[in-house]
Amino acid sequence: MKAAQINQYGGSEVIEINNNAPKPGLKNGQVLVEVFASSLNPIDYKIRLGFLKNAIKSFPVTLGTDFAGIVVEVFDGVTEFKIGDEVYGNAIVLGGGSGTLAEFSAAKVGSMALKPSFLDFIQSAALPLAGASALQAIEDHIKLKNNQKILIQGGGGGIGSLAIQLAKMHGAIVVATTSSQTLEFVKSLGADEVIDYTSQNFENLVKNVDAVFDTVGGETAEKSLKVLKKGGIIVSMAAQFDPEQVAKYGVSAILTTWKKNIQKAR
Repeated sequence: MKAAQINQYGGSEVIEINNNAPKPGLKNGQVLVEVFASSLNPIDYKIRLGFLKNAIKSFPVTLGTDFAGIVVEVFDGVTEFKIGDEVYGNAIVLGGGSGTLAEFSAAKVGSMALKPSFLDFIQSAALPLAGASALQAIEDHIKLKNNQKILIQGGGGGIGSLAIQLAKMHGAIVVATTSSQTLEFVKSLGADEVIDYTSQNFENLVKNVDAVFDTVGGETAEKSLKVLKKGGIIVSMAAQFDPEQVAKYGVSAILTTWKKNIQKAR
């Protein structure tokens, strides 16, 4: 089969298209999926650069996190899925899968689900890790409630755009930051207020929010502490906070990691 693989760590030049990669063998609790679509996530370039090399057992490594496709083989004893099922999910190597930038992928049954009938394969492949990250932040950590106000940093990104929709589903008042290029897109998702971070300073426009979901990090994350009300919460995908600063503002802060998001996607 054809697969995008690495045999060493480095820049994009280390990615090789192997036209003769072996089809993945199945282990207990896995199915083999013919991949129709796969999406890329930041974790993919981190694997390529070697940031997670302690978790990689050997080369070659097939890249790719999320997939959508059709089940073509099931391991003995698997009852959750059958041949012919249209599915989507996560099959990252670090999570026990075989990678998804390939014609076929071995995936754990606990890391996948039946593909929604109202979505095509491309749309479905874009959801697993980004969707799990948004769900974890909005529902597990923040526990967002009706009429609470939330600031979503990076509303035009993959995770941020899903977080906006989830927040509105929970009845929240949503303020989102994004670039000028994606202002209309973010508005179309239902955000009540959209701030163009290229020309506006959100910290001068937003006050006393119940929660912040940060997908940007750096100075943006630090400034976000100032807009929270006492007792508020910030969840960040990209920043760890100084405990003294957090205590100073009387809020709580959580760093959510790629590992937890992959576990959520299972």
